[in-house]
Amino acid sequence: MKKLSALFVFVIATNLLYGQLRKVEKVVDSIILKANFNGTILIAKNGKKEYLRYTGLADRTNSINFSAKSRFKIFSITKTFTAVLIMQLYENGKLHLDSTIAKYYPEYQGEGADKITIRNLLTYSGGREQKDISFLAEAYNTTIWPVDTFIQRYCSGALLETPGTKFNYNNGDYIILGRIIEKIYGKSYQAVLQQQIIDPLKMDNTNYLHHEDIVTGMSNAYFNKEASITDFYTPTNYYIDNYFSSGAMYSTAEDLLIFDQALFNHRLLKKETVHLMLTAYPHLGEVAFGFWVYEKKFGNVNTLFAERQGYGYGFNSNWVHLIDKGVTLIILSNTNTVDLNKMREKIITAYLGQ
Repeated sequence: MKKLSALFVFVIATNLLYGQLRKVEKVVDSIILKANFNGTILIAKNGKKEYLRYTGLADRTNSINFSAKSRFKIFSITKTFTAVLIMQLYENGKLHLDSTIAKYYPEYQGEGADKITIRNLLTYSGGREQKDISFLAEAYNTTIWPVDTFIQRYCSGALLETPGTKFNYNNGDYIILGRIIEKIYGKSYQAVLQQQIIDPLKMDNTNYLHHEDIVTGMSNAYFNKEASITDFYTPTNYYIDNYFSSGAMYSTAEDLLIFDQALFNHRLLKKETVHLMLTAYPHLGEVAFGFWVYEKKFGNVNTLFAERQGYGYGFNSNWVHLIDKGVTLIILSNTNTVDLNKMREKIITAYLGQ
């Protein structure tokens, strides 16, 4: 009787999952048809892949389709790797969250050297003056800057706000954190990243990227012309090196799932450290360390939602983990035809049966 009951429960659960995934498939099909989505979609429950789809072109010049071999530049998802490296140092007593930049990076010349803390950097609340949009091309497109030079030139402005009081998203805070990681370890950021995360987790399709690197399977990214979903062009040249610890990594959806599971199952950090990392700051827009974390509702289903996005020069990435449900969604794309935030809403709603 017990075996029959267990079998009955298994059949019901399997049928429910099949129904949910059919709904997901319909949503994805519609987005591909209406908006020409190109990229990868992965859904996992407790680390087990339940949906994985590759669609569209990774390389339009050579008509190469997306596949398991395709790699993406993940830009700001790099920041979550940086946050984990910082929290490992915190966990090992080598760094204090409320110590200032100057303690670990005495060469820093900004006004906030003795006022901006590691916690402020992790939550984009250092209060520094930010360079206006006209400086973006100079910062990322014109030359490769040594990290200290980049920080002095673009991340050392005057203090305009009291640190910790106002959210102001920027790459500079995480570039400073990356330099602090290098100073403490006495190694390059890339070497620490490989030593602490990539190699232990065997993330074979993930690494730090230099502009001259030849990476097998690297997809190209494209902008769409005006509102077209079929007419594309290649973005202007840029140096990904200058994004450093805020955005210079590449990966795949399946490798990001490995990272996701290692983090949320406390293999990279202790449970209490992960809890601290995922504690949101409501007065700073629900930002946590490397994520945004907040309660969210899909139909009649309430969730605790952790999210991280990345964007740059046509590459788009979106990583969601429903903390209370063990559900992971990763979407990676190489065009701008689809708003991935809206896409994830539709996919999660379908997956949750709403």
